[in-house]
Amino acid sequence: MADVVVEARGLSKRFGALTAVDRLDFTVRRGEIFGLVGPDGAGKTTTMRMLASVMLPDDGQIEIDGIDVLRHPERTKQHVSYMPQRFGLYEDLTVDENIRFYADLFEVPPQVWRSRADAMLTASDMTTFRARLAGQLSGGMKQKLGLICALVHTPGVLLLDEPTTGVDPVSRREFWEILYGLRGEGVAMVISTAYLDEAERCDRLALLHRGAMVHCDTPAGLKARMPGAMIEIMAADPRPLWEIVRTLPGVKEVLLVGTGVHAHVDDADRRLPEIEQAIGAAGVAASRIARVSPSIEDLFVALLELNGKRD
Repeated sequence: MADVVVEARGLSKRFGALTAVDRLDFTVRRGEIFGLVGPDGAGKTTTMRMLASVMLPDDGQIEIDGIDVLRHPERTKQHVSYMPQRFGLYEDLTVDENIRFYADLFEVPPQVWRSRADAMLTASDMTTFRARLAGQLSGGMKQKLGLICALVHTPGVLLLDEPTTGVDPVSRREFWEILYGLRGEGVAMVISTAYLDEAERCDRLALLHRGAMVHCDTPAGLKARMPGAMIEIMAADPRPLWEIVRTLPGVKEVLLVGTGVHAHVDDADRRLPEIEQAIGAAGVAASRIARVSPSIEDLFVALLELNGKRD
């Protein structure tokens, strides 16, 4: 496929008796945001490190822009930029000095990196902080600066390992706005995240569990795979709801979600009136009981249940 920029085949990594990544196969197309989603220990970071040539796989192959990464890791460096969970900013350098340092590492001409830095600083609302030391930036601003540094040499592939962990909601939104702009430029992005709500923003998702891929599809395609239905029940205190609903027939799983619960049921038409009756009989006041579209979190739990992979 001409538009495939990243291809992983049979990717595996073991640490002693632990299989951290188990025979992963996936492709990423030009201009696509591809998400690796799963809980801690799912193999997201290990996969990222292998794609970035920071770690060698025990088995499998990786190609980036047609280059065999395992045979020619040096040739891929101009094509790939890797932003790990803790990006290596120099806190005693200013914003501008950090950008220049990374530009020099990749031998980017001054007129090129300055123009690109101007555009990205404007897009991330950081122009007024160019002279500020990186160590004095907020967590969200550090992440945005890390992204700018990672992009200063205009890579075709961007690897982002949980880039918005611990970042405030406003900075997360601005961060994703930058990613959407890169998608329009044709940059292929692989992003790992434990924020399942954030996964909705990706073009395609690979759901990982214990190093193996459970499913890979678009968010909409994944939701279409979900058996049964999701019922949302809202109340001032959702904990009694959870206790009541989880024991009812036809209820497969109940998740606490904000000020309510999501109940995964086998048949919404049949179970919804039963749930209403049980809640009423218990004397619990619910402000809303309705069938809803499943979230990625609902989907992930349901698919693990379906595949028998829950702990």
